[in-house]
Amino acid sequence: MPLPMIWFDFGGVLSPPLETLYAAYHRKTGIMPEQLQEAMRVVAAEMDMPTLAPIELAALTEIEWGRRLARVLTDRHPGIDLSRARLETFGEQWFEGVSANPLMVCALRHARENGFPVGILSNNVVEWEPHWKAIVAPAGEVDCLIDSCMVGVRKPDPAIFDIAAKTAGAEPADCVLVDDLAENCAAARAQGWRAVHFRDNRQALSDLSRITGLPGIL
Repeated sequence: MPLPMIWFDFGGVLSPPLETLYAAYHRKTGIMPEQLQEAMRVVAAEMDMPTLAPIELAALTEIEWGRRLARVLTDRHPGIDLSRARLETFGEQWFEGVSANPLMVCALRHARENGFPVGILSNNVVEWEPHWKAIVAPAGEVDCLIDSCMVGVRKPDPAIFDIAAKTAGAEPADCVLVDDLAENCAAARAQGWRAVHFRDNRQALSDLSRITGLPGIL
């Protein structure tokens, strides 16, 4: 039987936890995580879309999305200081100073070195590509990259899992997703994949080894 293909999520798996990224952005800009998250939800709700879908599906450019965030933030929080925030080039500032999750980067390399095909399956943004790819560069090459903004669907839409498997030439039963969101793992399983719900490095690597037979790296 072929070795399964292991698909790694970027945000929250190959990157630091999202809570860490929101906290870092707060230090850079002064915008509280709850304020930013509220603004993201409002911008998306105005388009009847999930929170980050407008930019993860390229329905808005980063510039337009940033302008809408600024409008919502100033409307909801009169007097808020946005002078340190570069909302129209959000990704550059968001990823500034961010390093990859070293253990999961090591796991990706380790899987490839042990003969497992590997991919990245991410909800991401057109304009953010140079920033997040620079972060995961230490992981080296992957066999397949599926990015929501390029294929027009995003996790947990079932279609993205079908696109990923077909693009990689893999059967759904031979695909394993590592993702920090339970809803994405559930959607993958519903399409015949297996999934590891990432909660922390040790748990995820243990589950991945158990599911795939990948020799442990811890």
